[in-house]
Amino acid sequence: MAERSQDQGGGGMTSADRTDKDGADLAGRLGLGNPAPGARPAEQRRGPFFCGDIDMRIARDGTWFYQGTPIGRMPLVKLFSTVLHRDQDGDYWLETPVEKCRIQVEDAAYIVTAMRIEGAGDDARIVFRTNVDAEVPLDADHPLVLRPRPESGDPAPYLAVGRGLEALLSRSVYYELVNIADLAISPETGEELLAVKSAGLTHYLGSPDIEIAEPRHRAGGRA
Repeated sequence: MAERSQDQGGGGMTSADRTDKDGADLAGRLGLGNPAPGARPAEQRRGPFFCGDIDMRIARDGTWFYQGTPIGRMPLVKLFSTVLHRDQDGDYWLETPVEKCRIQVEDAAYIVTAMRIEGAGDDARIVFRTNVDAEVPLDADHPLVLRPRPESGDPAPYLAVGRGLEALLSRSVYYELVNIADLAISPETGEELLAVKSAGLTHYLGSPDIEIAEPRHRAGGRA
């Protein structure tokens, strides 16, 4: 939990409260406001004003920081997540029709914290839920890939979630997948790999003896 030290001259406001207030001000500047439930930001981006780099980062465990302090309000984190995308150069942006600001992401933008299976037989599909409560199916548009994590080089499973972004599967979710996986021969390498079927496709999970590091996801913030 974020340290709730008193902010000097802040009228009793804690550092976490100050961060949440500043984050809400940033959301207003970006033109996010308070959209109705289920509303999505405009996808047509017509020359937003470039506001430069801002002091916001997403840590390896999925925690969002602003000005060095975790953002405690989960609704605010979810709001920012709706306008996050990654460009072809690998830079991460909060972008609306009003402004465009670059932020830092230490690993993946999101963490997959849960999964479920919908349907049965050939119609079955696996649906993942991220730490911002977005649901993403495992399908042709949202494949799973194993690659080394930036800080350790250990293999880790990443899910494409759209807008150039990825979600890192938590270790518990990965092993939940392993429990329902079968062995299959990779058409690319000829290796025997763990694989699951979802949305009519075979998705490979890697070697049966692979060890996955835990991203250590933080619990959600205040409502």
